[in-house]
Amino acid sequence: MTNAQNFGFGTQIRKSPYFDATVRWGATAFSVYNHMYIPRDFGNPEQNFWNLINDAILCDVAVERQVEITGPDAARFVQMLTPRDLSKLAVGQCKYVLITNADGGILNDPILLRLEENRFWLSLADSDILLWAQGVAVHSGMDVTIREPDVSPLQLQGPKSGEVMQALFGDSILDLKYYWLRRVDLDGIPLIVSRTGWSSELGYELYLQDSTRGDELWEKIMAAGQPFGLKPGHTSSIRRIEGGMQSYHADADINTNPYELGLDRLVNLESGADFIGKAALQRIKDTGVSRKQVGLLIEGAPLTGPNTTFWPIHRDGAVIGKVTSAIHSPRLKQNIALAMLAVDHTAIDTKVEIATDQGTLTATVVDRPFYDPKKTLAAA
Repeated sequence: MTNAQNFGFGTQIRKSPYFDATVRWGATAFSVYNHMYIPRDFGNPEQNFWNLINDAILCDVAVERQVEITGPDAARFVQMLTPRDLSKLAVGQCKYVLITNADGGILNDPILLRLEENRFWLSLADSDILLWAQGVAVHSGMDVTIREPDVSPLQLQGPKSGEVMQALFGDSILDLKYYWLRRVDLDGIPLIVSRTGWSSELGYELYLQDSTRGDELWEKIMAAGQPFGLKPGHTSSIRRIEGGMQSYHADADINTNPYELGLDRLVNLESGADFIGKAALQRIKDTGVSRKQVGLLIEGAPLTGPNTTFWPIHRDGAVIGKVTSAIHSPRLKQNIALAMLAVDHTAIDTKVEIATDQGTLTATVVDRPFYDPKKTLAAA
């Protein structure tokens, strides 16, 4: 069994409330995300993928830090941060949103949770939106309080996750709809549970509201899940690329706009709401984009892992873009990738060359996502 002392971690990067539990359960490698350690390997990423799509996995995603926005002007302030129309967002509902800057660039792509009429959480991807939101608030003239609460999410994902939740919380939890949340209590442990996740599979997120009980919560879930084949795991690069899900800093960043990613549905310019970046996004919509995200099928031997650099893409001797996320899918038996290409080269079936660390490989432009395009599994 791995001992947490074997890892040379300092105090400047935070550990999650589940850190010791994940080490105890076999975490072998960590990355840093939102200034915290996140388990990235439990020994075999391909086996982790099969565990996810066949049974269920429990993932420490406490790195998804929450920005809590409260106060009389909370709803108006949250709408100012995102181009997605929130006018019909009900208490108890969640939405996938983009946070944009004045140039229309994407600062984050969080899940927004509306817990109360005037209480919201932004469940973050990897960037400092707490600082952005507090900065925006300073001169906004709005009455809001913005802080990071003591909240640490876990993701329980996979086709058996509903059965594990039923064992933990009873039959009523199965009534929870896709992208809705509920307050629950597990033996006195205070939780918010949502039907969301970063896997493209059926799944739940459990937001722990007392960090002193992280180890206890982890063990309770693993014990309840044992009859259903629940395994400790990590967010699967294979599954999320199959599902065409964005990874911030890889597929999107401050210099990427929603139209380049095909996320037009998250930009509601006609809603009447004012939000940061509205004028810029209107200009981009009117003039069009010079590059777009595409899917690629990459020929050659199976990739041995995800790309750790952006791979240049060439056509007719010119660089026309970059691969942002690439992986081998053992289910599809193909190398698949998300890439950003000059718009003139994005037609389906276009052939391109990729400069990889395994040499130059040929690839073909295809539709994305690569699997379950209507998200029938996640929304089941």
